Amino acid sequence: MAATGIPEEYSIQAEGMTIAVVYTRWNEKVVELLRAGARDEARELGVKIEEYAVAGALELPVVVQACAKRYDAVVALGCVIRGETAHFQYVCDSVTEGLTRVGLDEETPVGNGVLTVEEEDQAYERAGGEDAKEDKGAEALRAAAGAAAELRKVRALPLKG
Repeated sequence: MAATGIPEEYSIQAEGMTIAVVYTRWNEKVVELLRAGARDEARELGVKIEEYAVAGALELPVVVQACAKRYDAVVALGCVIRGETAHFQYVCDSVTEGLTRVGLDEETPVGNGVLTVEEEDQAYERAGGEDAKEDKGAEALRAAAGAAAELRKVRALPLKG
């Protein structure tokens, strides 16, 4: 979610859900802040989380897909910082496309909390923690839980025809 235009607080009926949080080991200090934000938001919503670690961002989609078959929603957390080569763009595009595909293919909400930033300072500004402008870990968890709650309503309806 973008910092501008962010919705006001709204109610989510997510109690009793179980959400998988899949996180990367790269940029560990930033990712730890994202995880803390996701944990705090889960506690606030009455959601149980189970966490899984992968090496880097490119490994996220496959583990997220396995989790999407077993949980109400999944949250992917990581941080990719631009380097001196085109690798940054390939990683960011692949991860975003992979996570989007998983959500659609599995019909399970996937909260994308993978930061894609120019420099480490930008990551800390988005990762939550003291004096941060945003908390993308909490936002990703909230977005996934909210979508899962709406899917519960839709799935309770009879199929047309």
